[in-house]
Amino acid sequence: MEQPIELLTSESSLLARTRSTAVDAVIDFTGGTLGGITSVYVGQPLDTVKVKMQTFPTLYRNGLDCFLQTYKQDGIARGLYAGTIPSLAANISENAVLFCFYGVCQKLVAKVMGGKEILSLNPLENAISGAMAAFFSSFTLCPTELIKCRLQAMREMATKGQLEGGLERLKIGPFGLTKEILKAEGIRGVYKGLTATFLREMPGYFFFFGAYEVSRILMTPKGKTKDEIGALKTIVCGGLGGVGLWVAIFPADVVKSRIQVQAVSGVPPTFRFVFMKILREEGVKALYRGLGPTVIRTFPATGALFLAYETTKKYLGRLHNYFYGSQVD
Repeated sequence: MEQPIELLTSESSLLARTRSTAVDAVIDFTGGTLGGITSVYVGQPLDTVKVKMQTFPTLYRNGLDCFLQTYKQDGIARGLYAGTIPSLAANISENAVLFCFYGVCQKLVAKVMGGKEILSLNPLENAISGAMAAFFSSFTLCPTELIKCRLQAMREMATKGQLEGGLERLKIGPFGLTKEILKAEGIRGVYKGLTATFLREMPGYFFFFGAYEVSRILMTPKGKTKDEIGALKTIVCGGLGGVGLWVAIFPADVVKSRIQVQAVSGVPPTFRFVFMKILREEGVKALYRGLGPTVIRTFPATGALFLAYETTKKYLGRLHNYFYGSQVD
């Protein structure tokens, strides 16, 4: 019979002590991969709405209007789930690398803090670990995020006359678009927006992991550990972590999306140039355009991500210890 998540979590601290850094990294990598897949399928339609509203803020009255128009014009697969393949690539690569390096950075922070155990790190120390890990995941995220954003906003680009070939270009897929960019601009073309990605990811994941850990502590019943809060509370904590991330870094995400979608050729503008241009021409509100659907999307998506990650981590940890003879009494 399958054991409930509470029983699995209660053993995590003892299991973790029997594994090497390399094994932990593989487990974290796998958990991040499965978490990334889960979060994409839960949140992709509202992510599409977010990108459209960020890059073409005057075309839609609000998030619901954008959602309905996208569905009416292009349907589910080509509309609301546009860019799913690069989104999967982005989320799988980002979360696999992010959680892999998160575990490594946790060990580094624990060592710097006087040889602590990872499970005894406080929320601030976990938040710092998350920010450090985000530096590495940014390199995997930027190219796939650029392709995803271009595909999601392609109809709007064609409507505004910013896309050579017009609406016929809507037929192009992620691989064809990637090939075009590489041929025209080389490897630098797919790394447009890297600086903006750093400026978004590193502070974002500071708040992401910080809010997640604070929420876990607050939701831990008396006499139990934060690994024993159960599936539902794990989803809630993950959702709160995601909300913390997006509220903190949404202006940087708007700038990143503008750079990646609208800088279709040549040298992209700098983060500072685009940020100041939006402030001057559109005002502060434009930097938060699309925040509503993003918050609605991120709560279930990141909740599902953390549930998949934590559950995978615990099952694989138990499996490793079982086969290598490190049993917990």
